Order: sequence, then C-alpha cells, then structure tokens
Amino acid sequence: MGLTRRKFIKGGILVAFCALIADMFWVEKFFIEINEFFFDKATKETENIKLVQLSDLHLQSLNYQLRRLTAQLNKMQPELILITGDAIDKAEHVPLLNEFLKLIDKNIQKVAILGNWEYWGSIDLNELKKVYENNNCTLLVNQTVSYAFRNRTISITGVDDFIGGKPDFTAAIKEYRESDYHIILNHCPQYSEQISAQLANNMKVDFILSGHTHGGQFNFFGFIPFLPQGSGKYVKGWYNDNIPKLYVSKGIGTSIFPARFGARAEIAIFNLERG
Repeated sequence: MGLTRRKFIKGGILVAFCALIADMFWVEKFFIEINEFFFDKATKETENIKLVQLSDLHLQSLNYQLRRLTAQLNKMQPELILITGDAIDKAEHVPLLNEFLKLIDKNIQKVAILGNWEYWGSIDLNELKKVYENNNCTLLVNQTVSYAFRNRTISITGVDDFIGGKPDFTAAIKEYRESDYHIILNHCPQYSEQISAQLANNMKVDFILSGHTHGGQFNFFGFIPFLPQGSGKYVKGWYNDNIPKLYVSKGIGTSIFPARFGARAEIAIFNLERG
C-alpha cells in the first residue's frame, strides 16, 4: 500500500512538473491573450476605431503563433497598429521583421517606437526605419504624428527609449496639434513618470502605452524575481491612478530566457468612438 502511495505521489509530481514545463515553454508563449478595451461610447456592438498594440515581439522566427497573429490582424482590419518597441533584438533580424510586417495587410497603417534592444542589438536604425516605411509604418523617435479616421483625429506621440536612447518628451510634442484622441507610446513604463511631470495642464492625453516588462515574464503568483531596468513599479495592465493613465503590455516575445510563467503573451485592442 505504501509503495502504491509513493508511486502515486511521484506520478503526480511528474505530471505537475510536465504541465509546468508545457505551460512555461509552450502555452504562455504561443497562445496569445487578447485584451480588449472600450472608450467613451464605444461598445462591442458599435462600429469603432480599433487600435492594436503589439509590444516586445523579440522576433526569432516566423512560427505558427506569429503567422496566426498576422492572419487575425488582417481579419480584424484595425485602423492602426501600435508597435511599442523591442520588435527585434539583433541586427541580423531586420530582414525577419520585414518578413513579419509583409504578412500584415499593407493598407493597415502602423506606427512604431524603439525599445532598449533595438539599441543594445546594434541595429542600424536607418535600415530599420526603411523597413518600417516600406510596410506602411512610421517610426517615431521623439515625434508626434496625426491620423484621421472617419471624422475623428488621433495624435500619436512616440518617445525614444528610456534606457538605450535619448527620450525627449518636450521635443516629441512640438508637432502636436489638438486632436480628438492623443496617445503616447513609451517603451519603458518608468519614463511615464517623467512624461507626467513635463505634461502641460492644457494638453490632453488619453493614455500612455508601454511594454518592456513582459509582465515580469516569470510571475509566481505575485512574486516576480526580476524586472528589467526601466520598469519602475510597473508590471502589467492598467495604472489608472497615473496621470495620464498607463497601460503596460505583457508583450509577445521573450528576452534572455525563452519561457514565461504567469505572464501570458498578449496583444491589446483599444476601441475608440467613431463619432
């Protein structure tokens, strides 16, 4: 009876261990969570302006997960895709990014910012910019660009990376013109505090979008062993007490170690009122 019990316990431990490994190396990386949010009078039943945030792709290959993602984006047909840094982390992966972007309908407009790995990976930023431009994507480095969808205007401000680059929010908003919506893209969430400190009282900002943290990448039921420099106190999701409020994406790829736990890969969809 004792032997049977010991075998049962050992078997249970083995099953739990195998489930943990499968979750870390497969489930949380390859089954992308979709988090969707609605603003003003936008609902699931209304026709909305859809913005999709892709963060921290850390492209290594074009696997099934990413091909499925691009197919979903093409079916969804968002008005704008927002790429919030760390799309690639090695110079040799610039062609891979081009290949990924070519899988997305070129008619879908896109805007991107830089993350720390675009700097740390010694990537030719001029080459990167050309790849983005060839795929209907504007790379913002301390700049603001405006879009019009139906009868709504949207300003997107993109700041340079907090760690690897030279973020300058004052320079970034020089080209800002009053819009129906204003969204700031800022890879490292910690820099959002400096944005808030520099923000003029009369400037409208609906929210800031960040990434960088990977949701902790390893989140053991609230215990996170490591957060990268530039994360500050931010891990994932909405920080509504911040002014302006902040959303931190868990991103899609992984860094350093190719696994996740308690931090499933995600994309975020932001539905704005069409008017």
